[in-house]
Amino acid sequence: MATYKPVVVQAFPKLGERITQDTVYWRGYKTPVQIKEFGAVNKIDFSPVPPYNYAVTASSRIHIYGRYSQEPIKTFSRFKDAAYCATYRGDGNLLVAGSEEGSIRLFDVNGKAPLRQFDGHTKAVHVVGFLSDKYRIYSGGDDYSSNLWDIPSAAEIVSYSEHTDYVRCGCASKVNADVFVTGSYDHTVKLFDARTKSSVMTIEHGQPVESVLLFPSGGLLVSAGGRYVKVWDVLKGGQLLVSLKNHHKTVTCLCLNSSGQRLLSGSLDRHVKIYSTTSYKVVHSFSYATSILSLALS
Repeated sequence: MATYKPVVVQAFPKLGERITQDTVYWRGYKTPVQIKEFGAVNKIDFSPVPPYNYAVTASSRIHIYGRYSQEPIKTFSRFKDAAYCATYRGDGNLLVAGSEEGSIRLFDVNGKAPLRQFDGHTKAVHVVGFLSDKYRIYSGGDDYSSNLWDIPSAAEIVSYSEHTDYVRCGCASKVNADVFVTGSYDHTVKLFDARTKSSVMTIEHGQPVESVLLFPSGGLLVSAGGRYVKVWDVLKGGQLLVSLKNHHKTVTCLCLNSSGQRLLSGSLDRHVKIYSTTSYKVVHSFSYATSILSLALS
């Protein structure tokens, strides 16, 4: 019988993970506080002024948390049904929110009862925010309309009925007080100028649009829907610059860091991806235990 000589499998050292400046920076973010809300969180928004409290919209409540608090420091609960999209004004003094019953409520962050109520939508309002002049509010609803409101008089200024499905996201320009954007489940993103009676630009995203974001310069627009994040050049008539497909499920939310050099996207695949806004390559990724519905950076 021939003798058996085992073959020695040569083992090589594993390649180490490539450590970049982004890896070091984003690994510095920890998750020291995990807060259980009453329902799915549909919006997180940081106050733009110190002490940078943040508003969490979930179920029929808006909770305000401090930087280090695990319990709400204030709660707004004057909603009959679900509340949506609580957003701070640029000076941090006012907070506006939509609702399932179709009304929009304006709150003083130091008060309790609503200062104003805006009625005009016939179905749920999932999108609401301030124009950069601080005296007007834009909104979008499940009645397919995108509206503009005057804060002092609580009156509707104009209503645009151009979308053909639910309007579920929007944002306002920081450089032009008359410009705002809405995204819809009809697969389109529309750019409106309050001085005109119709939209000034329509962009076809190709999937139901879950989130939109304008760069601070106002020249670039980002849309998210399906598994795609797309970047558009507004100054070139809505030309597509790049299409990113780094998630495995629907992308639900977008945000920029304060310098505008990093773009973040959250998805139902439980991941947050961080992109360089120069190369649009993924520079870091976070993994979470459940799907991501909202995302915000102070």
